[in-house]
Amino acid sequence: CKLICNGCQFANQLREQEQNLISTCPFCRQPRSFPQEESVKETDLLKRIEVNDPIAMRNMGKERYYQGRIKDAFKYWGKGAALGEVGSHYELAVMYWEGEGGVEKDMKKGLFHMEKAAIGGHLAARYNLGTYNHNEGRMDRAVKHFI
Repeated sequence: CKLICNGCQFANQLREQEQNLISTCPFCRQPRSFPQEESVKETDLLKRIEVNDPIAMRNMGKERYYQGRIKDAFKYWGKGAALGEVGSHYELAVMYWEGEGGVEKDMKKGLFHMEKAAIGGHLAARYNLGTYNHNEGRMDRAVKHFI
């Protein structure tokens, strides 16, 4: 499913409680399945990836990262970033800044992805860019990220 704001999530929970309804996804209204088996979860993600869902790509990247499959995570985040998903841009930026998992350290590419994530509203990206600009002595730019 897609992401929705906290207010819509809360409104859906209130509606379910007030009307004694089963828990559903606030976006598509399909019943939730708790807990979901890992194989089912991965199958669902792969279905979403086949139709170029950038959020599914970011989530699969996180799954692969936590499994220690860093190169696969990088691949999924790259696809998600190509589709404009800000979380994927942020994850790529961190990998480039850290030089993690066999990814060659590249501040220029890291800054590119960090800026894309910040422009898209990613809070940690804004903070990191503010800190980076502060350390580089560009206080005017740093302040804009901290506001």
